[in-house]
Amino acid sequence: MTSLHPPALTGVDTHAHIFRQDLPMVPNRRYSPHYDAQIEHYLEHLDRNGLSHGVLIQPSFLGTDNSFMLEALRRYPQRLRGVAVVDVDVSEAQLDELAEAGVVGIRLNLIGKALANYSGAAWTALFERLAPRGWQIEIQRGIDDVALIVPTILDCGVNVVIDHFGLPSGGLDVLNPNHRAFLELLGNERVWLKLSAAYRSQSDLTQAVQVLAQVREASGGIERFLWGSDWPNTQFEDQTDYDRQVAFFVALLPDTGERAQVLMNNPAKLFSFDPSR
Repeated sequence: MTSLHPPALTGVDTHAHIFRQDLPMVPNRRYSPHYDAQIEHYLEHLDRNGLSHGVLIQPSFLGTDNSFMLEALRRYPQRLRGVAVVDVDVSEAQLDELAEAGVVGIRLNLIGKALANYSGAAWTALFERLAPRGWQIEIQRGIDDVALIVPTILDCGVNVVIDHFGLPSGGLDVLNPNHRAFLELLGNERVWLKLSAAYRSQSDLTQAVQVLAQVREASGGIERFLWGSDWPNTQFEDQTDYDRQVAFFVALLPDTGERAQVLMNNPAKLFSFDPSR
């Protein structure tokens, strides 16, 4: 039975996926899972690592059918939040349903996709509808294109969360104008960055430490950084796992006070978890 009282905040994993391999999946997807990633398995990982809360991210291969994620959010409302995938013309009633279940934002997973016109009327109308709800727009896209997308979205009044260090394959080159534009974005108080899935940029710990130093300077600190396990590490299951991602983060931020900032204070603010508990 779900407790009526929220657990004490000990840490938030802000990026994980759940799914079953028998769920309906979108055509032309980049990936099809050959296993199940159930909410019970995810919560076991949280518990074993002393983490109290988690954020479920709708996987791209399930498209806009968020029902499997919503079921988990409703089962564990005190521990979980969600980030959904929606159509640009999603109705207010549908957004209300998502919000009731614990969804706090939408995701634009743009890997391998042609960029839509996010400055056009349809998308800006959606972003402007999300702003009064306090929702975030989460973006996954290669480093060279992020600055093409984010400014227009910020103009609509929402927070923007950039996935996976910004996917800086090969590191951040300050002589590259696209990389400089990305770093400049991080100075905006409504831009957040996930220190997650360095392996998706083929980055080892040494490279990730260098990127962290660059994004820390650009952001003016670590107050808008988040951590996510990226569990179950789709397409990289043979290279990493939950425990190794926790160990990577500890090595990346060895200072316990800074880890507490990223694991507790920052996500409590963005995802409306109660830090006093």
